Amino acid sequence: MSATGHYLNRAAVFSPVGGARLCQLTLCCAVISLVIHAAGYSATYGTFCMAVWTSCFAITAAVFVLDVTRLHTCLPVSWENLTVTFASLAVLLTLTVSVIYPVYFVRADDCPYNNCEVRNFRIAVTVCSWAACVAYGTEVFLSRAKPGRAVGYMATPSGILKVVQIFVGCVIFVMLANGSDFTSHVATVYCVAVFGVCFAASVLLVALTVSGRTAALRLPFERFVVVYTFLAVLLYLSAAVVWPVFCFDRKYGAPLRPQGCPRGKCSWDVKLAVTVLCFINVSLYIADLVYSQRSRSVSQHPRV
Repeated sequence: MSATGHYLNRAAVFSPVGGARLCQLTLCCAVISLVIHAAGYSATYGTFCMAVWTSCFAITAAVFVLDVTRLHTCLPVSWENLTVTFASLAVLLTLTVSVIYPVYFVRADDCPYNNCEVRNFRIAVTVCSWAACVAYGTEVFLSRAKPGRAVGYMATPSGILKVVQIFVGCVIFVMLANGSDFTSHVATVYCVAVFGVCFAASVLLVALTVSGRTAALRLPFERFVVVYTFLAVLLYLSAAVVWPVFCFDRKYGAPLRPQGCPRGKCSWDVKLAVTVLCFINVSLYIADLVYSQRSRSVSQHPRV
């Protein structure tokens, strides 16, 4: 036993968060085993799903081992912020693959003409993936900010919203890379620049928080968050107005989907998806701003 207590952290195993992580490891391991054994995967979507499951399993295992052995104290990071950030991202990733995998690999017409065993294994993969998503969500719920409890910024609603904003931004760039032809107008190039600036700033903010380097900012962290979020709301609002006009107005684009546009490779579909995601991120940034300003007001004027 060390001078400060036990070498191993028993709370990392027997606490509710520890139990959630054990469930995550078990379910991700089950998914990977089922896919390799019989369910299988193919093409880009299947490879992405497998990459998400294996990455979540590997990172969760590393987090669990570091927490049990207390070796995370040797890392130059804010451990609480790091773990809740990863758990929040894992919720979004496992949610995504839990939708993608059955859409592309589970079909009702596979039986009775084909072997039903493969389909049943794929259904089991889907169920375990959804359960893993719930397990990661449970960790986020248990780690969230509560009244009277001091937590890191990433455990607050504002911090969790930052992770969602980054994830939606990633999806937007994936869509744009799939062929949206956004370079045809200066206005749509401006919108993509807005997406990029807000994405980069959010990533930088999360990186500073996780690394424990928020002191590097030249102004108070809370004020920086509110000012940045306010600017991001203005930028995204402008993009939410400009993008649909230059994509779907008759003068600049096509208000209706062109006939014969190939499914999965239609730039009109990509532009529509980006429009929807843009409005989602606008809502997320507005909610972030409202919460950040409200929490600051409460902290300045506490209840007696």
